Amino acid sequence: MAGKPKLHYSNARGRMESIRWLLAAAGVEFEEQFIEKKEDLEKLRNDGYLLFQQVPMVEIDGMKMVQTRAIASYIAGKYNLYGKDLKERAWIDMYVEGTKDLMDMIMYLPFQPADTKGKNLALIIERATTRYFPVYEKVLKDHGQDYLVGNKLSWADINLLEAILMVEECKPGILSAFPLLQAFKGRTSNIPTIKKFLQPGSQRKPPMDEKTVAIVKKIYGI
Repeated sequence: MAGKPKLHYSNARGRMESIRWLLAAAGVEFEEQFIEKKEDLEKLRNDGYLLFQQVPMVEIDGMKMVQTRAIASYIAGKYNLYGKDLKERAWIDMYVEGTKDLMDMIMYLPFQPADTKGKNLALIIERATTRYFPVYEKVLKDHGQDYLVGNKLSWADINLLEAILMVEECKPGILSAFPLLQAFKGRTSNIPTIKKFLQPGSQRKPPMDEKTVAIVKKIYGI
């Protein structure tokens, strides 16, 4: 029997959080080896564990996988969250890339200078409400199904819920103009594995505070 996947990253959201979400939604238990100082990262590099000298890195099925997209695609495929055929996978990919663009804006926000944060936060809200959320609202309206692709939970749904919750941390009540997304959030949040992940004490990470930002900057030389 294969061991649990082991995730190598900082004790923060960053690029690993969507991978944590996928594993949790699939009901897969995983371990985490936190990179707490620069020397931890250097050891992984020196031991030859990081193909491109970067994390995230996930040990799974005898592989030391790197590159966030490759890791997530593998997990989604392995746990039947990646559609039934090539066309469904293409739609899942498009939706995932859209939510990634939005989540990246939020992920970078704590690292930006204080005098630009207000402007960038306003841009996140504007993009969420005019570029991204209307797309997903229309998808749900047009096909009238519970999930984005194939009327079955997929990577796209998990990613969208993660994005919705991140945007709500920036602006509570932002879904007020998107009733179908509100219903989607309620449905997906109550899927047992996801509901468990959303409970206090899970491996889900909180938004980055100033202390965590300082640690991450020191580790990665940002």
